[in-house]
Amino acid sequence: SGHVQLPPPQNVTLLSKDFDMILTWTPGEGSPPDVTYTVRYESQERMDKWIRVPHCKNIRSTSCNLTCVLPNFFVKFRARVKAVSGRFQSPWVESQFKEYHLDVELAPPVLNVNVKENVIHVNASFPLATCVESFPWMYDLDLWEAGSEDKKQYRGIFRKNTLTIDTTAFRGNYCLSARSSIQSIDFKHSKFSQPVCVLINHKG
Repeated sequence: SGHVQLPPPQNVTLLSKDFDMILTWTPGEGSPPDVTYTVRYESQERMDKWIRVPHCKNIRSTSCNLTCVLPNFFVKFRARVKAVSGRFQSPWVESQFKEYHLDVELAPPVLNVNVKENVIHVNASFPLATCVESFPWMYDLDLWEAGSEDKKQYRGIFRKNTLTIDTTAFRGNYCLSARSSIQSIDFKHSKFSQPVCVLINHKG
């Protein structure tokens, strides 16, 4: 066709981070400053049918969040990206296949701790996209006296449930930390969150 092709995007990777599934890439060497990118994806349910991603057409950024684009969280899919500048474009570059349910990487939840007399209420908030809120996300909680290695463990609390802990027998500084979990093919969990420490039944 006589015209020069643009350098293709490099390091095209489908990765999961903090409950999301994101395609990332880096500009091809020698890309012009006005280059934009367009992304499509295909799923193993319909191979060779590359589907457009409206919010990732002619974008300047070098990533595309595909979480809520996926029609099925239990089927492997992959994505591809090309560079565009004026009337020039690069070849498509494809990522590897991933499946949301198996490959999703969890983030620790943010703990909300409410101290009342003789009781604390704990709930966890998750940085979730709305399309995956229906997944059976759980959280696990550890509670311990500051300075002690002896942790009381609460396991498998449903994401939206508030945990109420009787603190009648507690005195002093106590710390709480939680992780997100899901039972997929195997049990999967995030790292534990940074501890939140509270004074309980402290007679000042």
